[in-house]
Amino acid sequence: MTEFKNLKVAILHDCLNQQGGAERVLKTFLEIFPSADLYTLIFDEKKFPEFSKNLKQTSFLNFSAARRNHYPFIPLMPLAAQTMTIGNNYDLIISSSSGYAKGFNIRHRHSHHPVHICYCHTPLRYAWSPPRFTTPLSYILKFWDRQTSKNPNLIIANSEFIKDKIKKAYGQNSQVIHPPVDNNIFYYEPKSSQENFYLMVGRLVPYKHFDIAIKAFNQLGLKLKIIGRGLEEKKLKKIARENIELVGFPDDFELNRNYNRARALIFPQIEDFGLVAAEAQACGLPVIAYRAGGALEIIENGKTGVFFDEQSEKSLSLAVQKFEKQKFDRAYIAHRAGIFSKDNFKVKIKDIIDRELNHSLG
Repeated sequence: MTEFKNLKVAILHDCLNQQGGAERVLKTFLEIFPSADLYTLIFDEKKFPEFSKNLKQTSFLNFSAARRNHYPFIPLMPLAAQTMTIGNNYDLIISSSSGYAKGFNIRHRHSHHPVHICYCHTPLRYAWSPPRFTTPLSYILKFWDRQTSKNPNLIIANSEFIKDKIKKAYGQNSQVIHPPVDNNIFYYEPKSSQENFYLMVGRLVPYKHFDIAIKAFNQLGLKLKIIGRGLEEKKLKKIARENIELVGFPDDFELNRNYNRARALIFPQIEDFGLVAAEAQACGLPVIAYRAGGALEIIENGKTGVFFDEQSEKSLSLAVQKFEKQKFDRAYIAHRAGIFSKDNFKVKIKDIIDRELNHSLG
């Protein structure tokens, strides 16, 4: 077994300007390697003060407008990635990547090539998903993303769903390790009193389809609490009726409390994995989810949640009505979610790193 404490480690992360599942994964990597140097294109210290001590370098995109909203600057990110120069004194490089970090410029010495492991949240979304940009730019992004996929020694996919995407986009095999749920934060409290509300959690952005849920619950008349912030907040508040409450992100203690007291989590989006759904299940909360993406690897239909088949108000409403007639064993849900624990994640990651480092030494 490799002595990890003696390794010189760099961790590369796309951007640190918004909270999400990738940032929870990064936090876990820094628990494994607390002295690692951190490289990222954009860094908002107000949102992520805990990462300041590790921060080594940011890109030319690290200015206030990009920190507030990085989406307009996506066409520049491949260039910014290539200007990120990673020193040649590292034994191990981990890129936590949805496209860009694996393309940072890693220097090599003739006699020393660090092991580079990419934890892939998804192939570059803006290249391979339905295009948001013009066709020429999509083509350039695809070419760059495919070329930089050759940089790591090994790619780890965060789900079987993403493993399939990696194979199609890059023509490469990968190994799956699901993102970690911190069971010291998110856990089942059997004595919690269940309250009469449904829950949604996440960034208020279009692909998460908060609007579908709001329209469905406007008609159902059931209580829905939405926890999150994002670009669509004003729009969503305008269409929500009095039975729907939108609140900002609470601390983890309050989020755990909501997971334990809600009736179910509403999950109408397609996620690469869906850490929110896994965290909810760790608290014993059933999930009502669109039948696609990472949700298929988290939810056991009829036992830990209910699926619906169309991203529509009607389909979601029918699923909620079906859910209302069923009973779920919350202790079972929490027990099954143990497969996504942070401890399991750390063991699997360490095993892979140990194997790759030993292999590199010949």
